[in-house]
Amino acid sequence: MAEWMRGDFYGHSGELADEAAFRVHDGENARHQQQRAARGRREVQSCDDTPWGTSQGGTLYGDGVTCHSTAGHGGFHLTAERNRKVHPMLRAHGGWYEEDSHWAAVALTFPELFTDFENACAEKTIRDWYPDAWEAIYGKVLEPGQSSRKDEREFHNRHADEWIVVSAIRSDHEPGFIEVVATLGGDRAGARGTRRYMVPSDDYGINGGRFGFVIDAERHRLYDGPSSFVGWQGRDT
Repeated sequence: MAEWMRGDFYGHSGELADEAAFRVHDGENARHQQQRAARGRREVQSCDDTPWGTSQGGTLYGDGVTCHSTAGHGGFHLTAERNRKVHPMLRAHGGWYEEDSHWAAVALTFPELFTDFENACAEKTIRDWYPDAWEAIYGKVLEPGQSSRKDEREFHNRHADEWIVVSAIRSDHEPGFIEVVATLGGDRAGARGTRRYMVPSDDYGINGGRFGFVIDAERHRLYDGPSSFVGWQGRDT
């Protein structure tokens, strides 16, 4: 490791705090690579139709568990027998599990086909994206900060009757301000109404929030002047 140079690396997976953290990360990656090789996965030719287009090839993880790649996306396909083993709250009709998040249901069901690293990622993915299923499977209640999807849902429940920004742009008409479009509860369809506000740039940058910027009626000015939004130009009042 002491002889490694920048040219020995071909990817970047985020920042690490220090050398100790790097060594831990490197060790975890080495175990992941060793375990993946030991799993005996093999590439297979495939022209199957998938929900994401024609398969350009697949990786056989195990009997009845194949990961397909397409031109634009990909994911796992389980045979009917294998699919019946997936928890009902995570089970996909037809056995197709896209690669962004739903793949984690496959790893959760068949952990022996995945590495320790992949299984840890799968657990976190289920926790973040399918919190109700996670709580049912593990018999625990997720606390605030343990699931991004649950936290987002609770944020919107808490601010259901407040104006939340759904679009923002630096104002061409008032320097130092951000022109925003807000809807009640952050509903992007604006079914309960849509308003524009002017928010100081510094305020918006500091208080942007993880799931949305909540308008403070006492501090943020309701605005109906010339707009910097193309879609609002021509209908200013």
